[in-house]
Amino acid sequence: MFNAVFIDKHDGEQQVAIKSLDESELPDGDVTVRVQCSTLNYKDALAITGKGPVVKHFPMVPGIDLSGVVEDSSAPDFKPGDTVLLNGWGVGEKHWGGLSEKARLDSRWLIPQPSAFTPHQSMAIGTAGYTAMLAVMALENHGVTPDQGEILVTGANGGVGSYAITLLARLGFHVVASTGRLEESDYLRELGAQDVIDRHELSEPGRPLARERWVGAIDSVGSHTLANVLASTKYDGTVACCGLAQGMDLPSSVAPFILRGVTLAGIDSVMKPYAYRVEAWRRLGELLDPEQLTTITQSITLDQVIGASEDLLAGKIRGRVVVDMA
Repeated sequence: MFNAVFIDKHDGEQQVAIKSLDESELPDGDVTVRVQCSTLNYKDALAITGKGPVVKHFPMVPGIDLSGVVEDSSAPDFKPGDTVLLNGWGVGEKHWGGLSEKARLDSRWLIPQPSAFTPHQSMAIGTAGYTAMLAVMALENHGVTPDQGEILVTGANGGVGSYAITLLARLGFHVVASTGRLEESDYLRELGAQDVIDRHELSEPGRPLARERWVGAIDSVGSHTLANVLASTKYDGTVACCGLAQGMDLPSSVAPFILRGVTLAGIDSVMKPYAYRVEAWRRLGELLDPEQLTTITQSITLDQVIGASEDLLAGKIRGRVVVDMA
């Protein structure tokens, strides 16, 4: 038997609880993992609270990240005792996920636990840090360099934003952080932001083109914020888009693209192929100081996940939340 966050639906009403399950109830897969740590992401909180259409079928165990030890495997690439890491692949949405003491998974979704980090540290990074790294790599691939000017990070207090600031600062960029919580400015500056602006400068309807301000940006907000970021990006700049905290819409125009040559680079971390994942985690190992992760991270137990989900959606949690199964 093992414990898990268990979501079900009866008579149209979603119910969630910590439930004791038998291993025979686990879904199909060729690797069984004893989960050591998981995380609580924005998407997980939407699934748990039912405030977003994340769960594709019921019942479901949420959790898009996990790190743990292989207990049983019929896959040639993994054997019992191996430590592994998972981000995405629809886990926690279409396949039982990581907010559980055990998981059965498709081995193609796993990568070896990065040697630069402990399981707890890798979950402190989680999908948020991994996504931020993919976004930074996209900016690099489009020729964005620190000497070209300021770079913007929206949703700065969130997990992706926190890691985007940290990574960009380590690479020498002048980082401007946009946040709705100006009282957290000291935290953002500690991460590496040199300037902090109020998100309301960007979150209201704007013009098709605005004054050029940023050479690039990492946006996890979407909607009017992303439209205004694009409108104020410098000629030949690049914006990496990886989230929709404000909304899925994009009330913009073609003006930034055809008059300033701006590139909008979409970042998908869920289905990224194996080689990209391994390279992103290698770069994270190069750029992140494991000791610095404590600034961005808080730890909770599995029993605290449901309550913490409400706090996360209410904007009461900054940075990353690691769920420690121990």
